[in-house]
Order: sequence, then structure tokens, then C-alpha cells
Amino acid sequence: MDWFSGQEPATAMLNLSTATRIFVALEPVDMRKSFNGLYARVQSVLREEPTSGHWFVFTNKLRNRLKILFWDGSGLWVCAKRLEKGTFGWPSGEGASRCLRAEELTLLIHGIESTSRRRWHRV
Repeated sequence: MDWFSGQEPATAMLNLSTATRIFVALEPVDMRKSFNGLYARVQSVLREEPTSGHWFVFTNKLRNRLKILFWDGSGLWVCAKRLEKGTFGWPSGEGASRCLRAEELTLLIHGIESTSRRRWHRV
């Protein structure tokens, strides 16, 4: 109960602040990895700090599973999703990871293809 309004608060267990960055690993990982394996991967391959509060997203070779690793201030979370049909439209690029906006992550998780509109206008 909310002390001031007397109503149940609307809670969002997983939410992103505008300061949260989302790093998507471009190379697939073994989905048997969990907290320690993904933590090590963030440090050694992505060269980021796992306890930064940013989100780190991984997929397998078949691109039908994904895991998200993030620190909430008191501990690590590992969230997983397995598709029953189809594959995730995984981004590509140079380097070990690519940064996504929150909207792009939402599309990725729901299996909707996303293309950047950063250069959509004609010159």
C-alpha cells in the first residue's frame, strides 16, 4: 500500500532509466552460462563492468534464446527467453557489442525486425 494515496503502487519490476545503456553481444554464447559465466564474458569480451547498472544481452548460435544480465544495486539478475518458433533478429556490426535504445530492445525481445532510422531522410 502506498502510504500517501492508500492505493497499491504500480510496480515495474524491470525498468530502464534514461541513463541505462544496453549492450548487445554480437557473438553468440553458450546458453548454459549463467551469472558467473556471463559476468566474465561482460568483463573479458565486452570490456564493460557488469555492476554498472547497464544491461548486457546475449544470444545463442541458433538465435532462438536470449539472456539479459544486469545489476540492480543489490545483486545480479539473469533473465532468459526461449522462442518456440523463429529466431531473434540479432543486430550485426563491428566490434564485440552494439548499443541499443530501450525501444530497439523491446522490438528485439518481441521478435520484431528493427532497422535504424537515423539516416532515413534524403540528402
